[in-house]
Amino acid sequence: MPTTYTNPRTGAIWPLDKPLWRAPDDQGAVELTAGPGIAPSDIDRGEGSLWRYGKALRVPRRLSLGEGWTPLVSGEWRGRPVLFKCEHLQPSGSYKDRGIAMLVNAMMAAGVGEILEDSSGNAGASMATYCRAAGIDCAIYVPASAPAGKLMQMQAFGATVHRVPGTRQDTTDAALAASSDRFYASHAWQPFFVEGTKTLAFELWEQMGFALPDHIVMPAGQGGNVLGLATGFAELIAAGQIAHMPRLHAVQAEGCSPLVAMFEDRTARPVQPTIADGIATPQPVRAAAILDAVRGSGGQLLAVSEAEIRAALRDLLAAGWYVEPTTAAAAAGLSRLQAAGRIKTGETAVVILTGHGLKAGQAVADALASA
Repeated sequence: MPTTYTNPRTGAIWPLDKPLWRAPDDQGAVELTAGPGIAPSDIDRGEGSLWRYGKALRVPRRLSLGEGWTPLVSGEWRGRPVLFKCEHLQPSGSYKDRGIAMLVNAMMAAGVGEILEDSSGNAGASMATYCRAAGIDCAIYVPASAPAGKLMQMQAFGATVHRVPGTRQDTTDAALAASSDRFYASHAWQPFFVEGTKTLAFELWEQMGFALPDHIVMPAGQGGNVLGLATGFAELIAAGQIAHMPRLHAVQAEGCSPLVAMFEDRTARPVQPTIADGIATPQPVRAAAILDAVRGSGGQLLAVSEAEIRAALRDLLAAGWYVEPTTAAAAAGLSRLQAAGRIKTGETAVVILTGHGLKAGQAVADALASA
């Protein structure tokens, strides 16, 4: 059956011949119909990127910068064994390259020549990287407070950067207002982004000898890793390769934790500034799908304090991991889950290192100064 766009709320479908970023019938997010999954015999083991899973991807390959196939490293976290998935070693320095690579290849296939994106930093840096390589004109709306290192990446790759005063939502609103002039290829809305991040599930499965960890812990703003892992593992289940998915645990900062409020069935607190700028997302586009993914896996959504994030960042640095504060939120969440007995002794846990510290030097310095 051919892949199409679909509206999971109404059941409507649309062909892929014209790029969409929202459903024409109710203006909500569109998804791709279910993918085929993959078997070990389908993997291109000579390919050192996410394209080793090309048989499971519904996008023609035109451009790759070597995204994906990041190391899975055994280590220790506060006295307990853990596996670190090194997504911060992607070409632009964050996990976003998985999804943006797939999204930009889809735009190339559709003949899109100019795009618009909004981002708190990492997605914009990734989009600028891949659009420059693809020859696509790129405009990115960012919060005025976005880290200088991420802004420099966007500018270095020739993106037109619009700095928007106010909140992260103000940035999205400004981008939406400009979307009548060029295609809105938002990583938060585009289903091809999740088509890329689902390869993280395939990769963990392969790197663990076609087995699964018990737990995966990650930071979540728009939830790209949560949705990608849930999608990838669901495809492996449908293909008869695994029986169930690992428990997916998503971590937010207390200052901006709308998903946690929904998970706990309470009203969200007013948004406060957070050092974890990469997950400062007050209105996640696919919030319901993120909650379904976490609940369906038996995982948890939790919020950690600024003090916990800073302490976790210092411990990661002490262990040799130069990552940004958003990544440290996941490590702080891992500590909470261990202390609460949600991750038991002997169970395997993977923490996703989502972004490189070189992109957030001042925030890293501030965390060290607060010790």
